[in-house]
Amino acid sequence: MATVPSLLNPPFLPPKPPNKQTALHYTKPISTLPFSLTHAFPGLQRCLVIRSSTATNVSLKENLGILKKRVTDFTSLNYWIVNDYYRLVESVNALESKIQKLSDDQLSAKTVEFRRRLRQGETVADIQAEAFAVVREAAKRKLGMRHFDVQIIGGAVLHDGSIAEMKTGEGKTLVSTLAAYLNALTGEGVHVVTVNDYLAQRDAEWMGRVHRFLGLSVGLIQKGMTSKERRSNYRCDITYTNNSELGFDYLRDNLAGNCEQLVMRWPKPFHFAIVDEVDSVLIDEGRNPLLISGEAHKDAARYPVAAKVAELLLRGIHYSVELKDNSVELTEEGIVLAEMALETKDLWDENDPWARFVMNALKAKEFYRRDVQYIVRNGKALIINELTGRVEEKRRWSEGIHQAVEAKEGLKIQADSVVVAQITYQSLFKLYPKLSGMTGTAKTEEKEFLKMFQVPVIEVPTNLPNIRKDLPIQAFASARGKWEYVRQEVEYMFRQGRPVLVGTTSVENSEYLSDLLKEWRIPHNVLNARPKYATREAEIVAQAGRKHAITISTNMAGRGTDIILGGNPKMLAKEIIENRALPFLTQEALNSELDHEIFSQKVLSEIKVGSISSALLAKTALMAKYVGKGEGKSWTYEEAKSIVSDSVEMSHSMDANELQKLANEQSEMYPLGPTISLAYLSVLKDCEAHCFNEGSEVKRLGGLHVIGTSLHESRRIDNQLRGRAGRQGDPGSTRFMVSLQDEMFQKFNFDTEWAVRLISKITNDEAIPIEGGAVVNQLLSLQINAEKYFFGIRKSLVEFDEVLEVQRKHVYDLRQLILTGDSESCSQHVFQYMQAVVDEIVFGNADPLKHPRNWNLGKLLKEFKTIGGKLLHEPFVGVSEEAFLKSLSQLHESSSINISNFHLPNLPKPPNAFRGIRRKSFSLKRWLAICSDDLTMNGRYRITTNLLRKYLGDFLIASYLDVTLESGYDDEYIKEIERTVLLKTLDYFWRDHLVNMNRLSSAVNVRSFGHRNPLEEYKIDGCRFFISMLSATRRLTVETLLRCWSSPTEFQELFES
Repeated sequence: MATVPSLLNPPFLPPKPPNKQTALHYTKPISTLPFSLTHAFPGLQRCLVIRSSTATNVSLKENLGILKKRVTDFTSLNYWIVNDYYRLVESVNALESKIQKLSDDQLSAKTVEFRRRLRQGETVADIQAEAFAVVREAAKRKLGMRHFDVQIIGGAVLHDGSIAEMKTGEGKTLVSTLAAYLNALTGEGVHVVTVNDYLAQRDAEWMGRVHRFLGLSVGLIQKGMTSKERRSNYRCDITYTNNSELGFDYLRDNLAGNCEQLVMRWPKPFHFAIVDEVDSVLIDEGRNPLLISGEAHKDAARYPVAAKVAELLLRGIHYSVELKDNSVELTEEGIVLAEMALETKDLWDENDPWARFVMNALKAKEFYRRDVQYIVRNGKALIINELTGRVEEKRRWSEGIHQAVEAKEGLKIQADSVVVAQITYQSLFKLYPKLSGMTGTAKTEEKEFLKMFQVPVIEVPTNLPNIRKDLPIQAFASARGKWEYVRQEVEYMFRQGRPVLVGTTSVENSEYLSDLLKEWRIPHNVLNARPKYATREAEIVAQAGRKHAITISTNMAGRGTDIILGGNPKMLAKEIIENRALPFLTQEALNSELDHEIFSQKVLSEIKVGSISSALLAKTALMAKYVGKGEGKSWTYEEAKSIVSDSVEMSHSMDANELQKLANEQSEMYPLGPTISLAYLSVLKDCEAHCFNEGSEVKRLGGLHVIGTSLHESRRIDNQLRGRAGRQGDPGSTRFMVSLQDEMFQKFNFDTEWAVRLISKITNDEAIPIEGGAVVNQLLSLQINAEKYFFGIRKSLVEFDEVLEVQRKHVYDLRQLILTGDSESCSQHVFQYMQAVVDEIVFGNADPLKHPRNWNLGKLLKEFKTIGGKLLHEPFVGVSEEAFLKSLSQLHESSSINISNFHLPNLPKPPNAFRGIRRKSFSLKRWLAICSDDLTMNGRYRITTNLLRKYLGDFLIASYLDVTLESGYDDEYIKEIERTVLLKTLDYFWRDHLVNMNRLSSAVNVRSFGHRNPLEEYKIDGCRFFISMLSATRRLTVETLLRCWSSPTEFQELFES
């Protein structure tokens, strides 16, 4: 690597490409520029800034603003809540000296002591201060990190079931150890939920050292784990996982066919959760439900045809679009042309339906853009997460959208899917009795958290004052002018030597800017969803704070790695080790397309390692060479990287003396791992010294400069990007630049013509920004309107999902009861189903207010016999409607009835299956339940109706018990068949119910045109659908069991299916 060249005129950075203008112009307030720069570059003084006061008035205004903020802080509720937490901080600090005197064994034994005290009646609140002091000391010993006072407050906020808003770099990961440890002492399990596998693994290994040292078990859930591994990890005291794995495990557990397939802690899988980036999970991703789908056997050939038709249709003539809610509507001309192209008379013909396919093809054409919403890799269309910029390989759009995108790109069409199970993150996390979260940006959404989750947001103060400068937003008339100005600002900062982070909203925009910077030969890194960049994510972020580093990134939420000024020494040390060891450990080379990355390395200062480190690196390379070639071992590139990572991890848990001792013990076996660890520790010291010196220089230059290239649909996302600068009291600055052609303004049809006219009156140069308060405030108000719109959507989705949430809870609770209950409880469910089916038949044909002669006895008898087939048909073959009526009349006139041996006069007696005290007791309890329920209306013939319910219920249950006894199978086998049938029928109808409810949610919106409330309509019809679903489930279960035991062939077919 070359050292840093001249500050203002690097030899590899030409002043301008030949096809550009003759001079560069910068829009900078003159007061912020060094004197030498304003003289060296006269063009820097050319600036159009709308200002209404002198420099003196501006300074006075800033001081008044600071004073106003302090008064507001003092009078806010948050101030007094945080002030109250300082009492806990004082208690923890008072215990610190006492805890410091404990040996490692004594400190670890505190966990046993705490659990004993909890069993003896003390509460978690009683031991909170001491537990926090123990965790603080354990972190200091195992991680070399001591919790600051404000981090103690953060831990208390989490423990109280609130959301802790902590700025970027304030150590949220360390804060989580406090609440996680305290709540894990109850033994009910704690889930620490992150946004991806990488962060879950990092935190489990890193923070897990504290918990393991204190005697707690730590689990980790990762993609690709087996059910056995998941079950073991969920049984741990503290389990680290990501939100999607947690949700899918919950759904899969509720599709399990037996107890052995369950992985979570049933019957109480949820106790306490700490959700990292909680605003991203519960708000941003809350709009996308988690779905488990099964393949639906439908013809996929229609999608490519529909894609061709969509190409023929012209926007504005054949169809109109609504960008705000991603909807399309065909015009009359469009319908005619589509029907002509498809040779059909009606797009909505039920026998030949084309409408859905054409509409999806148009949506794919208009709203789903390559390199924005998805990328194409290995013949597949992969979704890009709009919030994190990462590829989500397992996620697919539903309702045929993904197939339409595949058809548009000419890819292989994968089968349509049907929803088997679904849940939103809001519904999932509401299942926790106690929920908390951490994020750097939640205060703007506090009302939403309170309204939807009853969780308050507490703003935790920073450990050091925030001195970041948020420069005014600049507005441009055109996108081209904005990007040119971004390029100028990047080059200006680069000449100073300041690191720059440029945030973009899509892969497409990040690569456009990258090409622009390449054209001007400005070295930079790119971080987006493309594999060639994503594989080096941690390395790129680690370098982003170094002098002269330029990083272009899609959304930064959930990256998990702080941008440290001067560079991240741990990541840099690991990179040096990998560069030395990997060429000897593997013959594979990383398939890198990052040509400009090599070029960008030239501007970064060389990290000089000491003589000891050089010797250890040489020893590492020599040993890697021998192990790789001398012993004939060969690893893939990923396996070789894993060896290095494991060795680095070893250096975190062992000191140099322990590693040297281990290396000596393994000297005859060529100790590659300990040798790499020793080299890493030595190189790490050199990197720390280098990064400290370079970081100090970067701070003198002004710290990290963040450029936002567009306003997002939420101020919170913008604040996440701003928060990357000025971490832990560092200097830094941010600047947002927006164009009136940005997607947000287009999407919401916001009127920006007034701004275009204003700018055009002032200047004809599209690269000149407007920085005035009037224009910017208007644009920010548009952003707030977008926030309100999306809040309305989320609120509506939550309200609609609450209907399904109640139904889901009922079904899943019932399912777990069937799955985990004993054999006796399974039979009780079958008998309850049988009685319920009988009740439905009776109530459908009998009226307690009328004489039995007015009842539909013929239909009642027919329906009853139909349930059990020949099992019930034979006993009632000679029973006529007249005989039935005569029996009921005699019953009504009877003065006394023997309920223990009851049957209708002159009608078949139930089989004698209620033998034994237990079964007789069950029959009597069922009769008491019939008498006490309010299903039968009060009337003259109420008792007769109830007795009819008991008679038919007794006959059905007794017949079932009799036929199972005659089958010759043992009880255990019979109960297992009952369990299987119960679960299969419930799953079958629940799956159909989900499809119906999804269709209903789309259909009820149309009813708003008739001045009817869509939500109320959804509740009414949804409730009706659910009652029908439960009724159908019961009936099919009863019919299936009766037919199975009376027909061995049908029984065998069912069991094998």
